Amino acid sequence: MPFIIYSALRIALIVVVGIVLYLVGMRGWLLGVVAILVALLVSYLALSRQREAAALYIATRRTQRQTSGVQLTERLDRDNADEDEAIDASAGQPARAATVTVDDQAPAVQATPAPGEVPVASDRETDPEK
Repeated sequence: MPFIIYSALRIALIVVVGIVLYLVGMRGWLLGVVAILVALLVSYLALSRQREAAALYIATRRTQRQTSGVQLTERLDRDNADEDEAIDASAGQPARAATVTVDDQAPAVQATPAPGEVPVASDRETDPEK
């Protein structure tokens, strides 16, 4: 959240500086360039507390994600398996056996085909470069 606040304050500062420069008489593409440069300097001096809070927030989030050990792809694989089971249950089909793997060389979710279905090869099985 501090990152959003810091970004919003910087954008507001660019707009305010742009309005002031417009009222002073600056026009054209130079108005935008000068507004951004002046706002950059002012935000560096005036928003140091917000910048440090945003940096601390980002560093803390990164540390939490690294120490939790659960990566985004693992969570997505589990969510996809749960979703497949829910869809199968709502369609009245028996649940497919799903295995979640972390190995980069194997497909993340392997499903057994329902009776009468033809198994479909994954991209990794058909394309040796993947």
